[in-house]
Amino acid sequence: MTHIRNMPRLSGSPPPRTHHSYSRDAICLDSGSTCGASLPSNLTENGHAGSPSDKDLQRANGVGRIVVSGHERGTRIMELFQKSPIRFLFPKIGGFAVEEAVLINTAGGIAGGDQIEIAVTALGNASIAVTSQAAERVYRALNQRAHISTKLKACETAKLAWLPQETIVFNQARFTRETEIELSSEAELLALEWIVLGRAAHGEEVTGGHITDSWRIEKDGRLVWVDTFRVTDGIFTHLHRKALLSDCKAVGTLIYFGPSLDARLEFLRSIAPSSDYQCAATAVAGLMIVRFAAQKSSGLRFALRSVLEQFGRNFGPGPFRVPKMWSC
Repeated sequence: MTHIRNMPRLSGSPPPRTHHSYSRDAICLDSGSTCGASLPSNLTENGHAGSPSDKDLQRANGVGRIVVSGHERGTRIMELFQKSPIRFLFPKIGGFAVEEAVLINTAGGIAGGDQIEIAVTALGNASIAVTSQAAERVYRALNQRAHISTKLKACETAKLAWLPQETIVFNQARFTRETEIELSSEAELLALEWIVLGRAAHGEEVTGGHITDSWRIEKDGRLVWVDTFRVTDGIFTHLHRKALLSDCKAVGTLIYFGPSLDARLEFLRSIAPSSDYQCAATAVAGLMIVRFAAQKSSGLRFALRSVLEQFGRNFGPGPFRVPKMWSC
């Protein structure tokens, strides 16, 4: 666990070394001793398994929170809290200010029963992009859902971009993801989440599981938009239908809030059409909502890179661009 407050650092290098505390169940490699540890509830003394459960296995309970603020020399970190397996790194992009934060899950993925909580707050005049080191993976669950909570807050004149890489969902994975956003009327935000069903290169098919992916956005304390994408066991085998995903294995949602919304909406509509993916954009309650769908994850990645590159190039400096980590 790491907790740092009021960090005076202005460079993009990682924060100073701090004390880490860990708590883990004892592990015994001697087959003749249990080291005082109790057997999982689904195992008997002779090693035979009963009904397996995610509750009987060690699960992650990770937390990552950062608060950044604007400064005359750029954006600086005001608070950082991280609890294993979640970590933040701050690579040096250009000058001395923090421009990009990279989220890392050191567990290598998410399993049934895991609890992950991420919170990013951008105070006045801050400008930061938050991305992930690699694609997140949600593995097959036994009987428990994983829960992912993301809370984003853009205050006053802050600019915040939440641009993680894709979430790969394996067959029989079960998870709920809730993304909550709080906006000030003077802030600017670009937020993305995208899901890939299985790995096409391995011939994987997702035929069961549970996905609940929800958004909740408030502006100046008033609820302006709520949305949920939900797929359960009996639906996966029907996703090929045209009324559902029409054979698309990769879907994403991009949300923008900021000035010149109409001009940006028309600009995005002009650059979006392509035979490699499907895209539709609309304006709702002062937000620009963009949906993407593609038959392959590579098609969706190409679409998002293209949109972000042109979006950032045509609307000036800021965090609204393709994160450097996407190219690593």
